[in-house]
Amino acid sequence: MSRWFKALPLPLALAALSVLTASCGSSSTPAQVRFVNAIQDTAQYGTALDINVAGTKDFTDIPFQGFQPSSGYTKIASGGVAIQGLRTGTTTGVFVADVSLNASTQYTLVATGFAIGNRVVIISATDNNVAAPGGNEEFRVINASPSSPPGVDIYIIPIGSGTTLTPPATITNLAYKSTSSYAKLPYNPNVVNGANYTMFVTATGTTSPILLTQTLSAGSTSAGAIRTLVLTDQENANQLDQRAIVLNDLN
Repeated sequence: MSRWFKALPLPLALAALSVLTASCGSSSTPAQVRFVNAIQDTAQYGTALDINVAGTKDFTDIPFQGFQPSSGYTKIASGGVAIQGLRTGTTTGVFVADVSLNASTQYTLVATGFAIGNRVVIISATDNNVAAPGGNEEFRVINASPSSPPGVDIYIIPIGSGTTLTPPATITNLAYKSTSSYAKLPYNPNVVNGANYTMFVTATGTTSPILLTQTLSAGSTSAGAIRTLVLTDQENANQLDQRAIVLNDLN
């Protein structure tokens, strides 16, 4: 968020936002965006959020741990754009932030942090939804859990190959507000109850899971799937949630 918005109380920042949004988008070619709500303190804002981007309501009624659109992306203005979170169905402001988006680029935007005190952070992750060659799958993790350890390791193990966690992890030392690179794994044709892989999350440098075992489906008939996994807090609790949000990026 810009320092100017941070310096203002939320009502004044929202008023200023309405004046500035007309000049926020700097390109006629839009970006493509999907939006994830990982703001855990729902007690501060109710059941869900509406999201205005550059003064236009582009996302409506997104609950905690929900995302829109359910598949694909929404086209929004590129350039420097102002984002305003509102209580669903109202004009009551929850947060204001600003991000910079490149034209013709796909993004996953994750709102995290805390609604109380307007301490919301927008994680802007650039997406690459081109299938990996060579029969591989790709997994990426966004750490949107303010209560996670300073760093986490993520192990993604093919079902049928055991559950022993042997370093190095698939993704290592992922801090809060960070997005990993895409990790490539060979396609696993061994599908059990619709899942090909099992994910474990540990504190960095350890092999003791802090996240319950979570099975992942990466396509049952062919290679080339891509998945984005979003770690969040539990609702209204300062604790890493036991399940990650799974976004099916491709296949």
